[in-house]
Amino acid sequence: MSKVLTQKQVDQYREYGYLVNLPRIFTDDEVVAMRQGCDQLLGLLKPGETSKEIREWHETSRFLYDVCMNDRILDYVEGLIGPNFYMWASNFFIKDAHTHETVGWHQDSFYWPLEPIKSCTVWIAFTDTSPDNGAMQVIPGTHNKGLAKHYRSKSTNSVLTLELGEKTVDTNKAVDICLQPGEISIHDDKLIHGSSANTSDRPRIGLSVRYSPCDVRCDLNINPHFKTYHCRGTDRYRHNTVGEVPTKQFGRLYRDHLNVEESDYAGQVKTDWP
Repeated sequence: MSKVLTQKQVDQYREYGYLVNLPRIFTDDEVVAMRQGCDQLLGLLKPGETSKEIREWHETSRFLYDVCMNDRILDYVEGLIGPNFYMWASNFFIKDAHTHETVGWHQDSFYWPLEPIKSCTVWIAFTDTSPDNGAMQVIPGTHNKGLAKHYRSKSTNSVLTLELGEKTVDTNKAVDICLQPGEISIHDDKLIHGSSANTSDRPRIGLSVRYSPCDVRCDLNINPHFKTYHCRGTDRYRHNTVGEVPTKQFGRLYRDHLNVEESDYAGQVKTDWP
């Protein structure tokens, strides 16, 4: 039994693939510090780089590492994926005011060279999220149908060009994940989700953090950069490379990232849907 989640909340996550309406994680003062920290990291970008470059900077920034390893967040994650787990990825999703960028409908685990498939993502709101500024949308229950075929799009405003086909997604069932600054949502790695453009006058800033049970192994032939940071319990499997905890408060990662879609892997995935 989870220490912080009710059985009803756990059952909702199992049935629908996501969890919202959790008590706020970060206070007003903490949110202010988080926004300031985000600005510090953005200031480390080189000319021509965008916020999409801030991937896995928890490896080099103690500020970001501490956000990802917040005990209040880990309590919720433990209640959903078990007592033995690690953190392995983080990235900012920033939509400036009046941006046309979207995130196409997709399933996270389609892109990742991880087995078995049973990870989760915590989405941390640095600003409010609502339909007008491009809040994440989910299709409840789709995590229980396995992985669907994703298709390469040559004409899209999405930051992901490998997306689900239109016939796969019943957008009439889409639910907006509306959050206040300092709140989080959690979703299963097979849940279909995406987001629309930001048509508002304010930015939408969120940080996605990925967690997996210790028995989940990454194929290092596909992602040799994969590093884990142990969160709770015991790792008796020792499948993956363990990263070093950063000491510098605001440090950037200098590395050529894999394609965000890790498409070399995605093409090999056996899908259960058309």
